[in-house]
Amino acid sequence: MKIPEKKIRAYALKNALAYNGKAQQGAIISALFNEGMKKEEVKEYAKKISEIIKEVNSISIEKQEREFEKLKNEISEREVREELSELPNVPKTGVVMRFRPAPSGPLHIGHIISNMINSLYIRKYGGKFYIIIDDTNPEETLSEAYKNIKEDCNWIFGNVHEYFNASDRMKIYYEYAEKLINKNASYVCACSQEEFKKFAEQKKECPCRKNSVKDNLEKWKKMLDVKGYSEGEAVLRFKSNMQDSNPAMRDFPLARINLHKHPLQKNKYRVWPLMNLSVTADDIELKVTHVIRGKDHADNAKRQEMIYKVLEKKFPWTFFMGKIKFTDVALSKRKLNAAIKEGKYSGAEDVRLPTIASLKKRGYKPEAFAKFAEQRGLTDVDKLISQEDFFEVIDTFDKK
Repeated sequence: MKIPEKKIRAYALKNALAYNGKAQQGAIISALFNEGMKKEEVKEYAKKISEIIKEVNSISIEKQEREFEKLKNEISEREVREELSELPNVPKTGVVMRFRPAPSGPLHIGHIISNMINSLYIRKYGGKFYIIIDDTNPEETLSEAYKNIKEDCNWIFGNVHEYFNASDRMKIYYEYAEKLINKNASYVCACSQEEFKKFAEQKKECPCRKNSVKDNLEKWKKMLDVKGYSEGEAVLRFKSNMQDSNPAMRDFPLARINLHKHPLQKNKYRVWPLMNLSVTADDIELKVTHVIRGKDHADNAKRQEMIYKVLEKKFPWTFFMGKIKFTDVALSKRKLNAAIKEGKYSGAEDVRLPTIASLKKRGYKPEAFAKFAEQRGLTDVDKLISQEDFFEVIDTFDKK
């Protein structure tokens, strides 16, 4: 049964009028389930729903009211359930999801917007929500960030199952690196960055790609050995496809030598995993079932899926969220941290900052941000908004 466009528009208008003129995709999808839409049909309707929401949100509330008056008979008499849409492939034991903040500065509203939905799905289905502090880049890791991340996440999410430091899991990452070498799916590349870049641009394989498994294992040990390769002389690469139409997919790196002193591990390790190795290893080990992440990670997800395939593991269900882009504030942990160090702000709790610590100090309730995430739902649509307009919506939820 085809759901008429007028019906979709009626639900979008109803939802917009309930939330300051701004309809959210998740609520519309939930309503359409009540009208008979099946889970497998969501993709078919998603584009049309996004288009209608964009049109509805662009008109004034007065115009929305007039239009809804004409279309209100199109929708079901039942109350529209304003809640998260269903996820596919949910195990009886619940879902396992994660958030991987880097300890390079204070967490901010961008992290809430991107990750609150993970926390909400754990509440909806039960399961486990892991926070993995992604501290495998020694020079970017701040010692004070470990404590701050835990305090921020405990306050804003309230249902973290367990915290991990990625740097405490190095043995696991090394094991996965060796698994990939033994499967002839990765190799140690001693080409310079400039040399490899030329090979990649020409879609040619570098000479190192022909190394035998035995050679690669020896070269891997040489990477790990203090007397072996120096920083920048070798990297571990994944054997993907040097003819891939996307240059970013061509034999991407998995690990590199980094001799910076680490805040926790000091100089214990000299070879550090890059994102696609550590994320894949952790997701497999922690049995992650569903991943909701920003669209900027689409290429990383493809890389990780390649690794999953080599290891013969089932890839988690993945959704790429649209970004909320603020017109009047730059959300960068490094920039925020630099501004605090320069004395422009008194600290992460400074009320002028969009940090989680500041929001807590200003008296906001975590439930207000949870309601915002719930109403936004799963959407791949980007949204441009000012800080004032965003907090006007949050303030409305906070009062409720």
